[in-house]
Amino acid sequence: MKAGVNREALSVYSLLIDHLSTAVVQLNDQLQIEYLNPAAEMLLAVSRRRIYGNDIGVAFRESEESIQALYSAIESGHPFTKREAEIECSNNKKLFCDYTVTPVMGTTNNTESLIIELYPRDRMKRISQEDEIIANHESSKELVRGLAHEIKNPLGGIRGAAQLISRAFTDEALNDYTQVIIEESDRLRDLVDRLLGPRQLPKNKSLNIHKVIERVRQLISVETENQIKVIRDYDPSIPDLIGDESQLIQALLNITRNAMQALMEDQGNHHKTIHMVTRALRQFTIGSKRHRLVCKISIIDNGPGIPEHILKTLFYPMVSGRADGTGLGLSIAQSVIHQHHGIIECNSYPQKTEFNILIPIETTVQEQEKHS
Repeated sequence: MKAGVNREALSVYSLLIDHLSTAVVQLNDQLQIEYLNPAAEMLLAVSRRRIYGNDIGVAFRESEESIQALYSAIESGHPFTKREAEIECSNNKKLFCDYTVTPVMGTTNNTESLIIELYPRDRMKRISQEDEIIANHESSKELVRGLAHEIKNPLGGIRGAAQLISRAFTDEALNDYTQVIIEESDRLRDLVDRLLGPRQLPKNKSLNIHKVIERVRQLISVETENQIKVIRDYDPSIPDLIGDESQLIQALLNITRNAMQALMEDQGNHHKTIHMVTRALRQFTIGSKRHRLVCKISIIDNGPGIPEHILKTLFYPMVSGRADGTGLGLSIAQSVIHQHHGIIECNSYPQKTEFNILIPIETTVQEQEKHS
C-alpha cells in the first residue's frame, strides 16, 4: 500500500512539474539527461524522448568551467545559481538565461541527481536593449537638433554675405570664389538637413509591406547587376500595415544597401547572399509597449560582419565602418521606423549580420495615432 501511495505521489509530482512554465532538467551523477519537462523541451528545442540517457551536451552546451561546476555540485551537494549565462542549444541558437542547480540526495546521502531550473533572460535583455536604443536615439536627435541650429544660423549669414560681395565684383574670377562659398554653404546646409532625418510627418495609408520589400529588392538587384543572390522568405499571412510607403522604402533601402556594400567589399566571399524574411509576431513588446501584432522584417547577409566597437553606436549619426561612408543611412532608417512606432535591432557575427525591423500592425490610422 505504501509503495502504491509513493507511486501515486510521484505521478502527481511529475504532473505538476510537467505543467510548470519554468524549464526543468534532471541529470544523473554522470550528467546524463534523465528528465525534461515540456517547458524545457520548448526552450531548448529538443524532444525529451530522443535525448533521455544522453550527455547534457545533446540538450545544450556551455563552457568547460560551467560543466566542472556541475560536477562540483554533485561532489559537495551544494546548490548554486548562475546569472546571465550564455548557452548554445542543439539547433546552434544562443540563449541567455539564469539557472539554478539543486543537488538531490539519495538514500546513501550521496548526490543522486541534479535539478536544473532555467529562466530565460532573452526577452528582458531585448527589452532593456530596446529601451537603451530608443533613449540613445532620442538623445542623439536632440544633440543634432541643437547642433543644426548653431550651424545653420551662421551658414545663412555666410551665404548672404557671399551673395552681396559677388554683386560688388566686376571681375569674373573673383565671382568664382564667392560662388564656391555659396555652394559649400548649401552643401553644409544639406548635410545638416540629412542629419536631422525626415522632417515631414509620415503620410500614412494602408500598404502591403511585401510591395515595399520587392521595390527595394529590385533596386538592389539593378545596383549589383545580380552579383548578389537575394533570397525571399515571406509570410503571406501578414496583413496590411499603416505607414508611409516612400519613407519605408528609403529606410529598408538604406539597410539593404548597407548589407550590399559590405558584401561587395568582401572579396573572399564567392557566394554573396542577402535573405529578406518577413514574419508576424503576436503579443510582442517594443520598448515598453505591447502590441497585438508586429511585422518583423529581417535583412540577413553573409558578409564579414560589423566590428564590435561599432555595433553599439551603429545608429548614431556620422558612425560608419567604411572609409567612404557618411554614417547617415542607418541613423535615418532608425528615425523613419521610430516615426512608425517601431525599432531596428542588429546582431552581427562573421558570415552573418541580421537587421530586424519591427513595426506594429495597426488596423487603422486612428489606432496608430492612439499609440503615439
